[in-house]
Order: sequence, then structure tokens, then C-alpha cells
Amino acid sequence: MKKNVIKEKSCAFAIQVVRMYQTLVEREKECVLSKQFLRSGTAIGALVAESAHAQSKADFISKTSIALKEANETLYWLNLLKDTGYLYEPEHKTLYKEADEIVSILVSIIKTMKNN
Repeated sequence: MKKNVIKEKSCAFAIQVVRMYQTLVEREKECVLSKQFLRSGTAIGALVAESAHAQSKADFISKTSIALKEANETLYWLNLLKDTGYLYEPEHKTLYKEADEIVSILVSIIKTMKNN
């Protein structure tokens, strides 16, 4: 069976997001921004999983595009959490790098599908 990089990366990222959410709630007692981060960060993998069973090429592109939007939103929440002092620089750097890689992969997938 062929390895699905985006599926694996987005699932691993979702696990990191859940763990960081738990840390933010416990350490900082922060629930508003971190809940938005949790929602968008875990939605990426869910949409990627859903796209695997798309009904058509257009449906696949649509679901993957929504996953891309969620990934971009996650980058926003990561920056906001860092800039407001809730997320430490090393935590931010690690999570941002992962989310940014996911964005790049999703952009590549969408471009490839649109050109085929």
C-alpha cells in the first residue's frame, strides 16, 4: 500500500495540537484562543481523511482546499498564542514548522490535481 504523507503528517500534527491544547489549558488556564487552535489544527487531518473518499475530483479538490484553509488558520492561531505570551518560542517554532509543511504539501496536492 502506498504511503500517504499528508494523511500521516496531518494526523501526527493533530496529536501535537491536542497535547499543546491540554498544556495551554493546564499551564496558562487559557481556553478561548487555544480552543480555536484545537479546532482548526485537528480539522486538517479530518478533512484530509474525508478527501480520501471524495466522490469526484472536484470534491477532492474542495475538501483538500478546506483543509488548506484550516491549516492557514492554524498558523494564525499559533502566531496569536505566541504574540500574547501563551505559547513559548520553542513550542511555537516546532508547531509552526509542522503546520507550514502541511500547508506546502496541501498547496502542491491542489495544484497537481487542478493541472491533471
